[in-house]
Amino acid sequence: MFPFIIVISFLPCKPYLNLTMHKTTFKLVLVLALFCSNILLISQNKVSGLAIDAKSNDTLIGAIVQLSAQKATTTNEHGSYSLDVPAGDYTLTCSLLGYKTIQQKITIKEGDVSAFNFYLLEENTSLEEVVVSAGKYEQKLSEVTISMEVIKPSLIENKNSTNIDAVMNQVPGVTVNDGQASIRGGSGFSYGAGSRVLVMVDEMPMISADAGDVKWNYLPIENVEQIEVIKGASSALFGSSALNGVINLRTQYAKDKPITKLTTFFGSYDAPRNTVKWWQGSTQHQAGINFSHAQKLNNFDLVIGGHMLEDDGFRFLETESRKRFNANLRYNFRKIPGLSVGVNGNSMNTSGGLFFLWQNYDSAYFPSGLDLQRYNNIRLNIDPYVTYYHKNSKLSLRNRYFKTNNVNDKDQGSYAELYYSELQGQHRFENGLSITSGLVYMEQMVLGGALYGKRNGNNKAFYLQGDKKFFRKLTVSAGIRAEYFKIDTAQTNGYLLMMQQKIKLPFQPVARLGLNYEVAEFTFLRGSVGQGYRFPSIAEKFVSTSVSALNIFPNQALQPELGFSGEIGVKQGFKLFGFKGFIDGSVFYNKFKNNVEFVFDIYKPAGMGALSLDQVTKYAGFKSQNVNTAQIIGTEVSVGGTGKIFGINTTLIAGYTYVQPTYETYNPVKDTLGLPNNRYLKYRQRHLAKADVQFEYKWFAFGYSARFQSKTLNIDRRFVISVLHEQNDIPNGVNFDDFPSTFILPGFKENYSGFEKSVVIQDARVSANLSSNWRVSFIVNNLANVQYQARPGDLRPPTQYVFQLMLNL
Repeated sequence: MFPFIIVISFLPCKPYLNLTMHKTTFKLVLVLALFCSNILLISQNKVSGLAIDAKSNDTLIGAIVQLSAQKATTTNEHGSYSLDVPAGDYTLTCSLLGYKTIQQKITIKEGDVSAFNFYLLEENTSLEEVVVSAGKYEQKLSEVTISMEVIKPSLIENKNSTNIDAVMNQVPGVTVNDGQASIRGGSGFSYGAGSRVLVMVDEMPMISADAGDVKWNYLPIENVEQIEVIKGASSALFGSSALNGVINLRTQYAKDKPITKLTTFFGSYDAPRNTVKWWQGSTQHQAGINFSHAQKLNNFDLVIGGHMLEDDGFRFLETESRKRFNANLRYNFRKIPGLSVGVNGNSMNTSGGLFFLWQNYDSAYFPSGLDLQRYNNIRLNIDPYVTYYHKNSKLSLRNRYFKTNNVNDKDQGSYAELYYSELQGQHRFENGLSITSGLVYMEQMVLGGALYGKRNGNNKAFYLQGDKKFFRKLTVSAGIRAEYFKIDTAQTNGYLLMMQQKIKLPFQPVARLGLNYEVAEFTFLRGSVGQGYRFPSIAEKFVSTSVSALNIFPNQALQPELGFSGEIGVKQGFKLFGFKGFIDGSVFYNKFKNNVEFVFDIYKPAGMGALSLDQVTKYAGFKSQNVNTAQIIGTEVSVGGTGKIFGINTTLIAGYTYVQPTYETYNPVKDTLGLPNNRYLKYRQRHLAKADVQFEYKWFAFGYSARFQSKTLNIDRRFVISVLHEQNDIPNGVNFDDFPSTFILPGFKENYSGFEKSVVIQDARVSANLSSNWRVSFIVNNLANVQYQARPGDLRPPTQYVFQLMLNL
């Protein structure tokens, strides 16, 4: 068991910036790698070759080459593969995302060294797409054991998305409200503190050391190859923050032929609906540019990209100036086939104004107090790595240094650094069993700033997963993970439940099991269960600040969350005329213990009596709290595909999600609006429906997007306490502090129906190819100029018009 032996021998150490490694650890890994390389030489008969794009003649990386049902490998950075096999007759198969699968019968004689190249033709078949996030290795989307969505960069380009969160809001079952990602109702509102959805770039977590959140404007949309979204608890493979799911951005690699893309855009905001345009006499603009270039230079693979944005904003003083640059550099050793080293990096500087609460509902586009927090933030990550492929095995060591420096004019900044290191081994055995295992070490340091104080934390983890296909139809996936966290003096106190007895452990174990069975051709039935674990972030435990009229209080007693996810689903492929796609249906059940919610209340000291209005302003605010046990039951249907219908190239992604998010045990004062029958989790919607379709005919294209969400089921009671008083809906025995809520959000209670309403947001776009390289587009976001709020006090953008010019070389 090659990867297991390697990773179990690795002693995690802090990944220093000078890339040095503990000498003993390095020697041990090197000796074991050489040893395992020798013991895996089981035959002198060999078949090798290349996977090549039949149209461009580029060699293809990551193609799966399988020899009957016995052996499989993937093409390396040079597009080449090699398999050692006994003499005999075989069927050699090559498959790759977006290409037609090729099969070739071959005969291997004793002592033969055979060569066979595959020339692959493109095929638009959604079921044949290859993903890596589900199991940390390449597999077909149709064979994964969990619900998963795949987003192509064309959607980002077509919608002219400047942040990834705008694209995520188009994915079935996924919402991003005020920066907080939620999959199937798993998260509410937390204002950038912690995350139940793990966001990764190339399988490495992109979570900050202090807030434990993701900044969507930092993600390199200009270099995205595809985005993979996993729905449900995924902590067994990906650790903390994957309690609700995973979003993994896979960046592009250099091809044989250089690729250059340049996009520039310019837009403006229309007047908000039902109110006057506050910028009378002027126009609020947004302008920006994206570029990327990928090229092979002898043994080097180079990918660079950049992004610039200047946004006047649609709210008073809420501007943004953003500059981002990223680069991926990899060196492939010719004399040591399969060995490569590289470094990826991304940096961004952004400045502007941060809007939180409105001044009044009638002046909703003006900030409270007509003042904003002015910020200037810097983010930087450097990711050195080494990867070695040998036959059916892969060994990788990946590291990350991630710096965040948040500076503002309210003395609420922070400076933090994160060090991350992961050693991972994979091996595919002759019987089709794939083993993936790894060790993770992460260190968090908040080094300065008044927002959190100085804090330290670390995370250690070990994971092991096995995947095997039985009878050519049944895929079984099982994994375990041991997770340990520590922040200052708080640390993981894990347990294992056996025979109704809790066995205390110094780490928290989590596990998952998934099955996928091919019932018939293009019909796949799946089922999965998994556990989740999330340790609170530094921000949730220690933040102490104020935003507009609200305070945010620390909670050092906050406990880790535990989760369980179960699902049964079916994926059915179909063909309609020249359109090939799939329909996916599932039912799911999620349960969370010690569920963490961002709770707005009056946090007065114990024993203090009735408060004056001035005292209320001092103690009113948000605090992260464990709010008992919650469960979410639901169902989801999605459809996607691409192809020609009546000669028109058509691409579609659509879905409907229904959830029933409730507290199992609840406090009508703390957990809900105070209504006797309202058990719903806050800031969730029961119904979500989304669709995006693109039609292309010759030089012309038209696209349309729509997003529907039903009314918000529940919010913090303090936002609407006056409404409840007026409606006499206060339950008997519930003691509400008698004070007006208008000081927090003036006008909100009178217009509460405008917040909780169901909404439909529509976007449209048209584009024309001026030549084979140039394309011009006109995009309208929020076509009907709908006025809606993502959370109380946060009106979203009115109609926006954007002109886009794109160059592809």
